[in-house]
Amino acid sequence: MSIINLEFALEHVPDVLKGVPVMLSIAVVAMVFGSIFGLLIALCRIYRVPVLHRFLILYISFIRGTPLLVQLYVFFYGVPVLIDYLNAKFGLNMDAQGISPLIYAFINYTLHTAAYQAEIFRSAINALNVGQMEAAYSVGMTTAQGLRRIILPQAFLVALPNLGNTFISLMKATSLAFAVKVVEIMALAKIIANDGYRFLEMYVVASIIYWVICLFFEVVFAKLEKRMRRHESHWDAKLA
Repeated sequence: MSIINLEFALEHVPDVLKGVPVMLSIAVVAMVFGSIFGLLIALCRIYRVPVLHRFLILYISFIRGTPLLVQLYVFFYGVPVLIDYLNAKFGLNMDAQGISPLIYAFINYTLHTAAYQAEIFRSAINALNVGQMEAAYSVGMTTAQGLRRIILPQAFLVALPNLGNTFISLMKATSLAFAVKVVEIMALAKIIANDGYRFLEMYVVASIIYWVICLFFEVVFAKLEKRMRRHESHWDAKLA
């Protein structure tokens, strides 16, 4: 007797693949907006913006110190309670039930990854020579111009390997979104497994799909990093 029913597994691969666009959309949206918010958070911490600085330390500590699954549950069940409270308190008419689970996932994953990316950007910026910003001031640049033209391009290069790892981890973490009713790869695998009582087959199919996608992006980030390193060497040679 075969341990795995290969025929059943292969038959349902196309069904599980239908969750790939949802998985990628969560990862991409969270990565893009998480990068933006993460960079802003990093700059607020580096320049110690009053009030925000301490609040952001607490935010990062909470996000990094609690499981993503718990955050998803708190956000998914907490937002409707907050909306109902605001409706009763201020006479509003917001519909908490009309919010798609995917919207919850977009927001929650963005807030989650922003905390990690903030630390990645902060460490990348701090790793650069402080004299570069002083040199920017000496030629009449403002702080914003120095950051945009000199510091951030170099910081992005330093942060790229960690950003790539973060994106790959984020893609794998989307498997938890089924807990808040988002129908992605893991949710579809679980539904099919429940219907056919073939849990091992479907979880193996899901794991292979995750593996192939992550392997693809590992290669993409490796090539991107190699290309950017080549451009950096070329630029350094010109300056020399």
